[in-house]
Amino acid sequence: MEQLKIGTCTIQWLTGGNTHLDGGAMFGVVPKALWSKRYIVNEKNQIPLRTDPVFIQTSGLNIIIDSGIGVNKLNEKQKRNFGVTEDSMIEESLAKHGLKLDDIDYVIMTHLHFDHASGLTRLENGEFKPVFSNAKIITSQIEWDEMRNPNIRSSNTYWKENWEAIGHQVIAFEKEYSLTDEITIIHTGGHSDGHSIIKIETEDELLLHMGDLMPTHAHQSPLWVMAYDDYPMTSIYAKEKWVNFGLQKKSWFTFYHDDVFRAIKWSAEGQVLQSIERSK
Repeated sequence: MEQLKIGTCTIQWLTGGNTHLDGGAMFGVVPKALWSKRYIVNEKNQIPLRTDPVFIQTSGLNIIIDSGIGVNKLNEKQKRNFGVTEDSMIEESLAKHGLKLDDIDYVIMTHLHFDHASGLTRLENGEFKPVFSNAKIITSQIEWDEMRNPNIRSSNTYWKENWEAIGHQVIAFEKEYSLTDEITIIHTGGHSDGHSIIKIETEDELLLHMGDLMPTHAHQSPLWVMAYDDYPMTSIYAKEKWVNFGLQKKSWFTFYHDDVFRAIKWSAEGQVLQSIERSK
């Protein structure tokens, strides 16, 4: 099982399901002739994407970043449209660590789009219930507000089935939220208005989880942003700031969506120094 150590944090990944989305949408205005050299694509122009939560253990806490695609949360049409061929197996993944769903203390949400938030709830006896019943769910206030009152564009991805049951668990923050001495959640906007990234920093080590600002290793360039981004220029500015910050410090970058890599450490010039590949 893939593992990474940053300070007191042990970082692994849970099996959260998958999607297969249109490559053109995932790479926006970048020509296919360029992005297809960096990431696999099939004959339907779809690229394989994971929805695997990052699992962090530190100081006796069990923390995950995002929640997976969920179990039986999408109907057949949605599965076909979003290329979902695998549901979440979070409960089974945690069991390998000797843990249960109730053992999760915090769920950090980069944002609340369906492919990140569907694992927060599940259907029990005809009504939706929290999956992580003992956890606090951390998200930006902007994201939480839009989740509950989506606009005409965002209503397709912010589903009431994913938020109505977990409102009492939510901690909403404005600009930054310090979860531990090492873990900070930072609002960036861009992909969604309330999108956030996660920084894990010790005296001599740094990890950045860029969420959907950098969904795969092929999105390293600040200019390679998705057509799905609500505010692409904000994405570009945020990526330029945080990716450059990370490169200068030889940060680890971790991924929720990448089908190939769990984490990469690049040099200041963008060359791969270390990487952790996803076992298949």
